[in-house]
Amino acid sequence: MYLIRDVQKSDLPGLKKLAHELDTVNLPNDEKQLAAIIDKSSRSFDGRIRDPFQREYLFVMVETRSGKVVGSSLIIAQHGTRDAPHIFFDVYEKEHYSHSVDKHFRHRVLSIGYNFDGPTEIGGLVVDPAFRGQGKPGKQLSYVRFLYIAMHRARFRDRILVELLPRLEEDGRSPLWEALGRKFTGLSYQEADRLSRENKEFIQQLFPPGEIYATIFSQKIQDAIGEVGPETAGAKNMLTQIGFRYDERIDPFDGGPHFSAPTELIEPIRRFRRAKLSATRLPETAGGAGDVEDRLVTLERTQGRNRFRAVRAQCIFRDATVQLPEEAVLALEADDGERLHTIPLE
Repeated sequence: MYLIRDVQKSDLPGLKKLAHELDTVNLPNDEKQLAAIIDKSSRSFDGRIRDPFQREYLFVMVETRSGKVVGSSLIIAQHGTRDAPHIFFDVYEKEHYSHSVDKHFRHRVLSIGYNFDGPTEIGGLVVDPAFRGQGKPGKQLSYVRFLYIAMHRARFRDRILVELLPRLEEDGRSPLWEALGRKFTGLSYQEADRLSRENKEFIQQLFPPGEIYATIFSQKIQDAIGEVGPETAGAKNMLTQIGFRYDERIDPFDGGPHFSAPTELIEPIRRFRRAKLSATRLPETAGGAGDVEDRLVTLERTQGRNRFRAVRAQCIFRDATVQLPEEAVLALEADDGERLHTIPLE
């Protein structure tokens, strides 16, 4: 069984190992930056950051038998502010026709854009390769963010954004950045990625403000614009099934597509449900019963460490109560009658 909880300072070594698998802006392979992310998350969960839209929540997944950190995911309450705008390329088509030579062309065009009052973003999803596919840890880590947003709807924006990773070269380079970004900044993809974590001013000042015709790029790069890499295809399919759609926008660094959805229309959030823990335990053999639901269940407390604990569990709802297996109750450290929060995992 896996337990998902709010990150703690003691999780730093485990997070460092995860970040080594996928060094990104949201989960950088840098101990100092990871420590700062953990600190901000702790202050977000306990409310020390007063403005809810400045908060960032980092969740970790722990394998209950070993206690090992095997995954993480993140919510950024608002991505895009006056100090650090959300930057993207709008992607659209323009047509040109010459009557004199009877030539018609349809070109894909990129145009840089900025959002200073942005949406809520979900990101930082990483699963230890040794645990992928074992009990759907990736889906649980993804869905826990929707569960938390449903529990605290007023803390988040009316639209949820996710930036998906594109296909990168074997050495981690971005073909789009090599063809475009490097030429205007003089920086490698890795250098620009690191710099953008603290400073986005250089993008606004050095990137061309007008339209960029993708026709000038190789066909390989044109075909990759707005497409996801093979490791991200499963996440894309899951997101589209629950209401996310391609925004016709891409990341200016790597060309990865932006998907978003209205918060209230995301399927797990629509099917959010609260109930009190029943004193009756669900038997392990109840999995085939018609009224059993596969759900992500959480208990949240306002005091102490690990304020937030969530597990995947079979559930049966009876009026205002929910029955869970004993193993799930023990993992949640829940008492009979405590209020639980749930979303479906189907």
